[in-house]
Amino acid sequence: MGKSSKDKRDAYYRLAKEQGWRARSAFKLLQLDEEFDLFKDVTRVVDLCAAPGSWSQVLSRVLIQGQTVGRAAWEDKRYKELLRLRSLGSTAEHEDLPEPGPPPEAKPRKDVKIVAIDLQPMSPLEGITCLKADITHPSTIPLLLKALDPSYDPTTTSTEASHPVDLVLSDGAPDVTGLHDLDIYVQSQLLWAALNLALCVLKPGGTFVAKIFRGKDVDLLYAQLKVVFEGVTVSKPRSSRASSVEAFIVCTNFRPPGGFRASLDHPLGAGRRLGEVGGEAPVARTPPSRRTREDGIMELELGSEPEGDGREIRWVAPFLACGDLGAFDADASHKLPEGHVSLDPVQPPTAPPYKMALEERKKLGGAYGKTKIGTGI
Repeated sequence: MGKSSKDKRDAYYRLAKEQGWRARSAFKLLQLDEEFDLFKDVTRVVDLCAAPGSWSQVLSRVLIQGQTVGRAAWEDKRYKELLRLRSLGSTAEHEDLPEPGPPPEAKPRKDVKIVAIDLQPMSPLEGITCLKADITHPSTIPLLLKALDPSYDPTTTSTEASHPVDLVLSDGAPDVTGLHDLDIYVQSQLLWAALNLALCVLKPGGTFVAKIFRGKDVDLLYAQLKVVFEGVTVSKPRSSRASSVEAFIVCTNFRPPGGFRASLDHPLGAGRRLGEVGGEAPVARTPPSRRTREDGIMELELGSEPEGDGREIRWVAPFLACGDLGAFDADASHKLPEGHVSLDPVQPPTAPPYKMALEERKKLGGAYGKTKIGTGI
């Protein structure tokens, strides 16, 4: 598929290049911020699975450079347009224009610290500390704590941040195989790895945002996150294709149980329970179960926690679509404007996994019918 064809079929891919974003996923974070105000009073952020860096790029522009992006940029543009129209004079068509309010304020924030982590190399960004590390390995914690606080001594056994972070983001996903059950399972394990690392550095009241694949038994994952976060919401940005199973889990107000200490040496989800870690007796609950009805429909019982009066309670994570309804539809084709010129990506992949395949294809003379194939008898 050529660049012009892709520009037509993926509006956010085209907009990302026009606005200078490294990837179209930047719009997903911007739309999540419009709905949940993720960047309010935030100065310390960790971006997991960050490559190629579009989410870190959003953080750099908003927190470090103080730019207005997303809906804030639209409000700023509208304010300037109202001022321009009112300055044209008291013509009849401009007399009824509303008085423009104060312009949106956007100033660079002080003492901002942003750390991006990924196994793949990432091109540098202004004000971003990039680490090439494995988020599932315990050795990553000292590297992260050192990046957050240069005075941290990695020889100590402490795995807690002296200055905890306000926001942890994870837009990571596995290389999909097409086997949906396998892809969903691997994604859930990646999310657990991101969560275990976030628990080590997130401050009480902090926010955790991560990509998920909605599939069978995903409600169990929501219920487990609800143990350590007060609010858990499943969100689908407008820029995320409706045909995709991806969504984003937005967990707010981090509230670790008493006595709980996070550790990648003994992560959650590996036979470790919050009740045991916190020194509390396990709470009696109805265990999850699954049964198949006569009509072939499978029913999943998530289990329940008893309240103080013995009544069982159930909790279902809310699902919220975010993003302006007037925005581009990620699944639709859009007419290109007159004189449209297709642009190159802002930041090509630094170390794509298919690089070797491309080199081998070039040696053979190309592809799509251009490969030189020797004739045999």
